[in-house]
Amino acid sequence: MNAVERLSRRLRGEAADRPPNFDIMMQFAAHYIGQPLSRYYLDYRVLVQANLAVLNDFQLDIVQAISDPYREAADFGAVIEFPEDGLPVSKTPLLAEPDDLKRLKPPDPAAGRRMSDRLEAIRRFREEVGGEVPIMGWVEGALAEAADLRGVSNLMTDLYDRPEWVEELLEICTEVEIAFARAQVEAGADIIGLGDAVASQIAPRLYERCALPYEQRIFAAVHEAGGLARLHICGNTTKILSHMARSGADIIDIDWMVDMRAAAQAFGQAAVCGNFDPFAVMLQGTPEDVYAATVECMRLGGPRAISAAGCEIPDGTPHENLRAQARALREYGAQQ
Repeated sequence: MNAVERLSRRLRGEAADRPPNFDIMMQFAAHYIGQPLSRYYLDYRVLVQANLAVLNDFQLDIVQAISDPYREAADFGAVIEFPEDGLPVSKTPLLAEPDDLKRLKPPDPAAGRRMSDRLEAIRRFREEVGGEVPIMGWVEGALAEAADLRGVSNLMTDLYDRPEWVEELLEICTEVEIAFARAQVEAGADIIGLGDAVASQIAPRLYERCALPYEQRIFAAVHEAGGLARLHICGNTTKILSHMARSGADIIDIDWMVDMRAAAQAFGQAAVCGNFDPFAVMLQGTPEDVYAATVECMRLGGPRAISAAGCEIPDGTPHENLRAQARALREYGAQQ
């Protein structure tokens, strides 16, 4: 059974040889092949090489074009700094003042330097593993993209001081993300992940107004293009689980502080993905800790559950811990 078949069966709640492993790897993957982070972010060939390496060595069931949150922002015109082997930095928001919105020009995914680089990564993935391993593209949620363009603190204030202005910005962001998602599916992506981390920092009523409708529109476009949708919101999303279930996502990630069983029950037909602690368990724990946590998450998540740490696999994670997760999934599957 290949990874595409494994995922398809799991999403239907049918028996598979094992649950899929959907760990998110970025910094770990770059350093695993001895490359600095800047090259992983800026050169699709490095991103592809790194993903194929961890796919094979740690028995993942996905390759992914996720890297950093600034691809769209950079092509909007934001100045992003890329330290040689550090995280990218946006020191000055593109929308420093509300009036800057009047000059905001939506980028074309095929023409933007960083967005087109992601499209090239997906095309290369399709050549290497298409039809055998799910290929995941990525977009920012409209609210997350608004935060990238405006700055998180500014946007939090704007939600209260100028809600109509925020809605105008969200509309622009949504149309760009829809175009970017469609372009990635056309390039060969089977899944489009959507990151909306800032959504865990607002009240449920604001999530329902300022995040959920835009996630729904983006995911509707993904489905229309023929792709699957994956929602990823870092942090404690316990208060918005029922809203996330309405996003239209086929796969919903939850972080380690969310109850796995409660999430699975709230999500219904959507697959819950997670959710052991990436730091306390995967980075700092023993292989036995990882094995036990992996099995427990699958037990609580039910027949559609997909394995992953609650968020990105930390850089420096012991290789034996990743192999313990893979072994736990094989042996768990054999017992079902």
